[in-house]
Amino acid sequence: MMDGQAMEDARRWLADRGVRQVGDGWVDAEAPDQLLTANEVAHSWSGEVFADECLDGAHQVRLAFGLLDLLDDSWVTCEIRFADQGAGGPLPADVLWDGYRRRLEADRDAEALTYSLWVDWFEDRSTAARAFAEVLGDDIGRVLNDAPDALLRRARRVLACSGPVPWPAKEAAYGSAARLPALHPALFKGLLASYHDVYGELEPTTALALLAQLSLPADTPHLAELRSVLAAGHENHHRSPGAWDNALIEAVAGIEPT
Repeated sequence: MMDGQAMEDARRWLADRGVRQVGDGWVDAEAPDQLLTANEVAHSWSGEVFADECLDGAHQVRLAFGLLDLLDDSWVTCEIRFADQGAGGPLPADVLWDGYRRRLEADRDAEALTYSLWVDWFEDRSTAARAFAEVLGDDIGRVLNDAPDALLRRARRVLACSGPVPWPAKEAAYGSAARLPALHPALFKGLLASYHDVYGELEPTTALALLAQLSLPADTPHLAELRSVLAAGHENHHRSPGAWDNALIEAVAGIEPT
């Protein structure tokens, strides 16, 4: 869930700097006649959170997530990532990943978070395994044991954007997710992205076996094509650019993969 206290702290922190919300926009005391968007506020101020010497690292992270809740703008997650990788980093890991987990479980749009996981953490080989473990891998056992809706929601969101995660880091979690039908559509999205993303990674034989375990409608878009390229031993669309086109032709013709 969102942290209401962190959001209010962020609102007060902005107000102390002359920035306040007015209707659907924001105004800065230095230019009160100019209405600002949430994106403009995020670009101007989210990085400043990590320069606030009155706050320790944990409070800076909580305040940044409060800004994310308040502004709902992905640039805040960029600044969180910059701070973790910057000269003052790394950020306190427990607070950082708790912030991601709680918001991935919230019953509200999480596009900023899933996009951040995908492009900031999962596409970077130096952080992908750790990030995936923090937001799902370490909790996959809990997901299988009568998980509450919030945890299932987090699992679905992470699986769907996990294509770039190295296969050894996600294989066990994928195997566990295949045992829970509620996660099958999200796992299919993860497998599909593992094949198509520039940084996507999978092992064709194992991925094909997982695909066979999924309870999906027969007319699921790209199901037949993915089965075909995996059966042919292809690992990634960008390393075998013609394979997907051939699979599309086979799917239209009704040819089953061998």
